[in-house]
Amino acid sequence: MTISNKLGVLLVNLGTPDEPTSAAVRKYLAEFLHDKRVVDLSRWIWCPVLHGIILRVRPPKVAKLYQAIWTDEGAPLLAISKKQTSKLRQFFRENEVNVSVELAMNYGNPSISSGLEKLRDCSRILVLPLYPQFSSATTASVFDRIAKVQAAQWNLPAMDFVRDYHDHPLYIKALAESVRRHWQNNERGDRLLMSFHGIPQRYATNGDPYPNECARTAELLAEELGLSSDEWILCFQSRFGRELWLQPYTDKTMEKLGQQKLSVDVICPGFSADCLETIEEIEQENKEIFQQSGGQRYHYIPCLNDDDQHIVMMAEIIQSRLNIQSTVTAV
Repeated sequence: MTISNKLGVLLVNLGTPDEPTSAAVRKYLAEFLHDKRVVDLSRWIWCPVLHGIILRVRPPKVAKLYQAIWTDEGAPLLAISKKQTSKLRQFFRENEVNVSVELAMNYGNPSISSGLEKLRDCSRILVLPLYPQFSSATTASVFDRIAKVQAAQWNLPAMDFVRDYHDHPLYIKALAESVRRHWQNNERGDRLLMSFHGIPQRYATNGDPYPNECARTAELLAEELGLSSDEWILCFQSRFGRELWLQPYTDKTMEKLGQQKLSVDVICPGFSADCLETIEEIEQENKEIFQQSGGQRYHYIPCLNDDDQHIVMMAEIIQSRLNIQSTVTAV
C-alpha cells in the first residue's frame, strides 16, 4: 500500500445498536461490556455474570428504551454524528482545507476498522474522540482499539490523538451560548444542573482524571455565564450496579431539588451528541423524578450536536493539531 500526503480525521463516538431490538441490543452490549476499560473486573468473575444474567435480562428492557427515542434516521447518536461529520466536511471544503473526515463508533457500526480503512491512503491521521473529558473508560478505550486495528497493518500513517477538550475556550463558549439561547426562549430556572455521565468511584481513586475534568468544565461554564456558586450544581448520572459511583447522583439531586419546589435547567456537557442517556434518562426519566418530588419547571438543554459553533470548535482543534493554516469561519 502506498501512503499519499493526504491528511485524515477520524471522529469517534461511543456507539449504538444497529436496531432497537433485543437481538441488536444484546450484540451491542456484549461488545461494550466486554471491554476491560469499561468493566475491569476479572474475566472469571465478570463473564459468567455478563452472559448468564445481564445479556439475558437487560436487552429487552434497553430495546424498549431505544424504541422510544428511535427516529426515521435511526439512533439519535448515530444520526447526529453523521450530521457532524457532514458539516465538518463542508467546513473544510468551503475553507479550501484538504482533509478527509470519516466517522466511527467505538462499539457497533460504523466500526473503527471501517473508518481507518477509508483513510488508509492518508499519510497522517488525527483521531478525535468526541468525549470532551478524558476517561480510561472512554477515550483510552478508543486508543486501545485504534492500536489493535493497526497492529495488523504493515505500513502505518503518522497517528495523532486528541486526549480531551474539556477546557477548550470554543467548547466552553459554545456551551454557554446554548444556555443563553435557551434562557432567551424560556423562563430561566432557579438552578442550572450540569449532569455528566458517571464512572465508578474506584476508577477515580486509581487515577482516572475524569471527575477533575468534569469539575473544570462546570466551573468554566459557570464562570462564562456569570453564575454564583448557589446557582449551579455538578452531578453524575447513569450509574450501574451496586458499586459506589461518582457523586452527587443526578437522580438523587433531582429528588432534593423537587422537594425544595425549585425549577431547573439541565445540561449535559459530557456528551457531544444527544443519545439514550440524555434523551431518555435526563429529558424524560429524571424530569419525572423531579416533578414527582414536587419540582416546578424542568427544562433540558440539548447537547451541542451539529450546532455551528460546535463544528467550528472541532475544526479549530483539528487544524491546530494538524498544523493547518486556515481562517476559522462559521459553517
